[in-house]
Amino acid sequence: MLRTALVPALILALLPAQADAAPGVRFVAEHVLAPGTTVGGTTVGGLSGLDRDPWTGQYVLISDDRAAARFYTAKISARGVPTFTAVHRLRNAEGVPYPANTVDPEDVRVDPRTGHYLWVQEGERNGGTLIDPSVREATRDGGFVREHVLADNLKMRPDSGPRRNEALEGLALSHGRVITAVEGPLLQDGPPADHTRGAVSRLTVQTPDRVLAQYVYRQEPVFAPGGGTGVAAVLPHRDGLLVLERSFVPGVGNKVRLFEATAHGAANVKDKPLDGAKPMRKKLLADLADFPLSRVDNVEGMAWGPGGTLLLVSDDNFSPAQVTQFIVLALR
Repeated sequence: MLRTALVPALILALLPAQADAAPGVRFVAEHVLAPGTTVGGTTVGGLSGLDRDPWTGQYVLISDDRAAARFYTAKISARGVPTFTAVHRLRNAEGVPYPANTVDPEDVRVDPRTGHYLWVQEGERNGGTLIDPSVREATRDGGFVREHVLADNLKMRPDSGPRRNEALEGLALSHGRVITAVEGPLLQDGPPADHTRGAVSRLTVQTPDRVLAQYVYRQEPVFAPGGGTGVAAVLPHRDGLLVLERSFVPGVGNKVRLFEATAHGAANVKDKPLDGAKPMRKKLLADLADFPLSRVDNVEGMAWGPGGTLLLVSDDNFSPAQVTQFIVLALR
């Protein structure tokens, strides 16, 4: 078991050091995808994660369509305009597309060493149906490679594990390590956030075969009564992470904020209850409401682009009331 004193050394080994200048965030561009855009006979929508492929310079975008788990590839301009180049179904270990409602894809990353695609899915908790979330690895055309180990406390059990639709949501890769984030608190970690209090998410650091550590990330309270909030995406940055927090309140709208977080000095809660454990430190970098966007939709995906740019994408939930929105930011 890793001791708390080892946390700084562990995180420094996992996440690349960068310049010490305080980061600033600048709006660059926004593009809203035309409704009903199709690629390969599929409607583009539900885009919940994306990553830039260092092998091609294109982007991989995963859809959370439970009926047909799939991902797209696209060239995306410096102004956030996509040109889709392909669509691939994700396939299971038997080599066939996942049956409907058996996986719920949420994020994707490209392994720069192998070119494989790592993706996370939320599983299911619905009545007596319990399906564990997972980290899976796929070939570049969607074929099954392997499933990575899952921390025991992230497994779906009747009285513990993730809540429904609040399981593995964020995924990051750094120096051969996999970092995942659950969207909301586990059942054993306390209630979800509301407008009076925040909540917690567990961030897990692991290899394909071994869980190394877990840290507590504290979410902000919901910005208005009656809604929910959660961690939507994580991305290596400096000696820590960028964390995208997304809130939604019916009748009010979305609030999406970008934070910088570090595990320096935080408690390692692997295989432990939280019990007041010291959380990761965080600071606000940007609130999308402060940028000249046409709207702030359900932003879920986040990836680095060329030259220190940051690309965000929204999940339209295949709803005519929502849009697929590409947002380009620049970080210093």
